[in-house]
Amino acid sequence: MARRKAIILKLLKKALMEGGEMDYGLYEYELKEHLNMWYKGLKADHEDYVFVVTENSGHVAMVLISKNGIVFVNENAREKLSELWLLNYENNLKLMLPILAGDINDGFFGVTGVRMLDKPKNRWVKSKGFGK
Repeated sequence: MARRKAIILKLLKKALMEGGEMDYGLYEYELKEHLNMWYKGLKADHEDYVFVVTENSGHVAMVLISKNGIVFVNENAREKLSELWLLNYENNLKLMLPILAGDINDGFFGVTGVRMLDKPKNRWVKSKGFGK
């Protein structure tokens, strides 16, 4: 089982971090029929996006759904997610891909909800006691 998880992780890294090809047929076969369920979950959890990855026979597919119901598939989903996580795409995936690979290895889809944070405002606070 650990070997299979390592293979899945390698495939996910190639597809999501190295610009590897994804399989549209796999999206249609495994992911497409569940879009409404994931969209309802996104709304119920007050998420901004949900993305789902799967692997089958060495092929990877991905879907990203926005809170407005826009569906991005495979390479378009990867591109949109990289735009959303502009400065943290690689770091976020390094943390998440092992978990997603484990979920897939256990027979589930790798599903992750995404909440976008507002840009933090710079707040300058005058220090007391310094500079006297």
